[in-house]
Amino acid sequence: MQIDEELTLKKLEVFLAFMRSGNLSKAAAELNTSNVSVHRAIHSLESALRCPLFKHEGRNLIPLESAFVLEEHAQKLVQDVLETVRQTRESAGFSAERFKLGALYSLTVKTVPQLIMGLKLRRSELNIDLILGSNVDLLYKLKNMELDAVLISLDDSLINIDCEQLLLFADDIFLAVPADSPFAEQAEVDLGDLRDATFITLTQGFATHRDSARVFDQAGFKPNVGMQVNDIFTLLSMVSSGVGYALLPGRVAAVYENRIRLIPLQSKYRLQQQIGIVFLKAKERDPNLLALVAECRMYRSRSSTEPGSSTDR
Repeated sequence: MQIDEELTLKKLEVFLAFMRSGNLSKAAAELNTSNVSVHRAIHSLESALRCPLFKHEGRNLIPLESAFVLEEHAQKLVQDVLETVRQTRESAGFSAERFKLGALYSLTVKTVPQLIMGLKLRRSELNIDLILGSNVDLLYKLKNMELDAVLISLDDSLINIDCEQLLLFADDIFLAVPADSPFAEQAEVDLGDLRDATFITLTQGFATHRDSARVFDQAGFKPNVGMQVNDIFTLLSMVSSGVGYALLPGRVAAVYENRIRLIPLQSKYRLQQQIGIVFLKAKERDPNLLALVAECRMYRSRSSTEPGSSTDR
């Protein structure tokens, strides 16, 4: 037995609305349609099933036993279809109850908490998983659909045509020194003066590792790297303990603020990180993602009006 093409879920929804209300006008109001459309859908459903569902008593439609049998099974069928749609969309990351957000470690100082608070206000039912990592690692997970969106340093060499991005703010690179360093009170520093100093860096894949290498290239020397670490907070701890210097973005200024100083580099060494959100174009209509993008736009608007907005992150 083949299913008649006139037997549709929409007609079953109309039928169920009528069975709940027992009245054409009430069913039409519930579905925001006309009495004629409800009557036509029910008549078409009877034709598709090749059996009557109602008997006519004047202008009234009285359900037959067949209507009650169909009602029982149609309710389960519609619920099953809705659940199937929900699970299918969730498997693709669309409007799931759990949102997976990736971010750089350094963005947890200020940016990530503010965005998550705003997102929870917009979608209070949403559970958010925060995954921290390097630029390269987070983008890899995004492209493999392990993450819904990532907050990273934007780099055209890494981000491809399958991705959308939104700039949040620009962040200057500084020289990080212990509070008791001879450089701590300087208004700016010539990086060339630290040619023989010991530096601590992040491992490859992190945006700050990449940008530090670019600054050292501008300064014309290869740094003496005494240690490489896997997160920016360990790096800050090493700097504050006097293990070595580091090149770091201004957004980490609030961490160890009594134990380290961020000294501006001379203009010839100046470099900025462009921090933004990246997500797959295939998911751009997902309600959870749309809510995050809206919150990011508000964050960018607030940031642009703050004093020292290019570095106070």
